[in-house]
Amino acid sequence: MSSTVPESAPPKAGAREWAGLAVLALPTLLLALDQSVLFLALPHLAESLNPTGAQTLWIMDVYGFMMAGFLVTMGTLGDRIGRRRLLMTGAFAVGVTSLAAAFSTSAEALIVTRALLGIAAATLMPSTLALISNMFQDGHQRGRAIAVWASCFMGGTALGPVIGGVMLEYWWWGSVFLLGVPVMLILLVSAPFVLPEYRDRDAGRIDLVSAALSLAAILPVIYGLKEITREGWAPVPVIAIVAGLGFGTLFVRRQGRLEHPLMDLGLFRRGAFTASLLVLMFAMVTMGGSYLFISGYLQMVEGLSPAEAGLWMVPSAIVSIVAATLAPTLTKRLPMSVVIGCGLGVTTAGYLLLVFVEPAGGLPLLVTGFVIAFLGTGPIGALGTHLVVGSAPPEKGGSAASLSETSGEFGVAFGVAALGSLGGAVYQSAVSVPAGVPEDVADTVRGGVEGAVAEAGGLPAALGEQVLGAAGEAYTAGLNTVAAVCAALAAVTAVLATTALRRGGGGGAADGEPGEPGRTDAEGSLQPAGDR
Repeated sequence: MSSTVPESAPPKAGAREWAGLAVLALPTLLLALDQSVLFLALPHLAESLNPTGAQTLWIMDVYGFMMAGFLVTMGTLGDRIGRRRLLMTGAFAVGVTSLAAAFSTSAEALIVTRALLGIAAATLMPSTLALISNMFQDGHQRGRAIAVWASCFMGGTALGPVIGGVMLEYWWWGSVFLLGVPVMLILLVSAPFVLPEYRDRDAGRIDLVSAALSLAAILPVIYGLKEITREGWAPVPVIAIVAGLGFGTLFVRRQGRLEHPLMDLGLFRRGAFTASLLVLMFAMVTMGGSYLFISGYLQMVEGLSPAEAGLWMVPSAIVSIVAATLAPTLTKRLPMSVVIGCGLGVTTAGYLLLVFVEPAGGLPLLVTGFVIAFLGTGPIGALGTHLVVGSAPPEKGGSAASLSETSGEFGVAFGVAALGSLGGAVYQSAVSVPAGVPEDVADTVRGGVEGAVAEAGGLPAALGEQVLGAAGEAYTAGLNTVAAVCAALAAVTAVLATTALRRGGGGGAADGEPGEPGRTDAEGSLQPAGDR
């Protein structure tokens, strides 16, 4: 009698798998906290380490650079050496580098430890997603598990400023890095008991040339997009992006020639996989650009502290968590494509409200619009990720998960760069510097709202208030313009979701299995999905 589980009845997850999900949620929550908490620590850090302007930028950015650059390599590495092994190795490295960052005695040391922390963090996200796809073979259970995973990421992003603000009130700047140590200890102790091991025995060796090409493709593009946000369309960031795209072309061509490629291009022939990646990326473009201007409005126009601004963002995170949690249940009655498309329709309405925010008394409408926008994006994080991971064969789970994360990183970076540049251009064209402001100060005010806020404190009280008022009006005009673009892009993405996802395999109501489940042997080593 065959022991193979029929395709029509994948095995249900039990208590061990759900306990394992709780463990996998820990690094997800931590990484989201790490991405937002450093902004609060920066002033305290600057007093202690006295970094130069360039060093400050590297302290802020090097973590994200390294994590984005190594996601593809680490996702594929987990497929080869074992996803639990890579997760535990990365957790140990995150714990050690977090300690080193917390007690750094110079800006140079902090930059190095942040870079190493980013590389270590790149092991965690694809490993957690890939393990979820293997542990939860039933489609509906996997959908709920990924919804929990996505909710932890959303919650961590919102809680970062709040938790960081409390810690910095009582401890030194390095304390924010110590959050990772107990979390990683819990993961290391519990993982061997609740997480199974999975790997693809037929994956072959990692091609080091492909790994180098992937870094040469991703890092310059991310760097260029971030620099465009800061400095505008200067030659160096544009050249960096062009060079990255060139290396990316070489990388893709090499993958097509290898027997065991670092990235399986065959995944993109799966309609649901490609369509879901595009929907996720476009959604991240709007979220990255809107988040930038909304947080700026709260601090630069409303005059709130980072911690206070973080508290005003908590409601949007709560509704997105609720929406992500409920989305898998909705797919029992409606096609995934419809649930995601309708969610993006709600997001469009939220962004349209932001078009009408005014510089005076605009906080209630801003928060309302932001909450509605994030209510609609909740299903995308859960169902879109579910479709990406579920559309890939289980032995390619790590590669699929890394592509999902990389598309999100690119989406956020592009959204911040493109929409940030657009909003900045609107600000510069709209700002009207009051008479009586010295010319050198006026140039700073015209450059951006941050400079206007900094310079206003050194002017006579009445003149400073006029400068803040003019800068606030111009910045709000930029926010309104960005919101209009986000609404248009969300509407286009809604159409893409309802059409492309339906054609690609995400259209069936209660269709919990977008991908073809594989099977495992007694040791938990993955066998190819087609080997039945």
